[in-house]
Amino acid sequence: MHWLEIETDNCSIQRALSVIGEKWTILILREAFNGVRRFDQIRGHIGMSDSLLADRLRKLVAAGVLDAVPYQDPGRRRRNEYRLTEKGLDLYPVMIALMRWGDRYYADPEGPALIVAHAGCDEPVEAVVECERGHRLASAAEGRADPGPGARARTPAGAGTADGHSP
Repeated sequence: MHWLEIETDNCSIQRALSVIGEKWTILILREAFNGVRRFDQIRGHIGMSDSLLADRLRKLVAAGVLDAVPYQDPGRRRRNEYRLTEKGLDLYPVMIALMRWGDRYYADPEGPALIVAHAGCDEPVEAVVECERGHRLASAAEGRADPGPGARARTPAGAGTADGHSP
């Protein structure tokens, strides 16, 4: 079975993008990875509307990417901080890869606005693609995509009823 013969409704990339594949969501995650956890701080740093931020935070909490953790400053009402869950923390290599790609193609002439370094040695971090044996892939040409156990054969277009819909 080849890629064009595989149904894509259960594609992991497609499903992941349904959770994080929107500009504001990625920026909220950037803030969370940089320690910004409170609604007002996120809104002020990103510059988005209250309603849009509340909606995106609700979706990230519902998806299990962020936890809403209550806090209360003295004399203020109770509010939530938004902290990355294990599922959210697993997005770290994705965020690093996206940042490094942006650094390569879109950074200012002076260089990137942020450099993420290893706390132990101060060297910049990078996202790496490697096989389970540790072989690093230098390009996509070194990889191969094969149908996985969840692959389903695609129904040919127009199959089914006379109007092209399945019965």
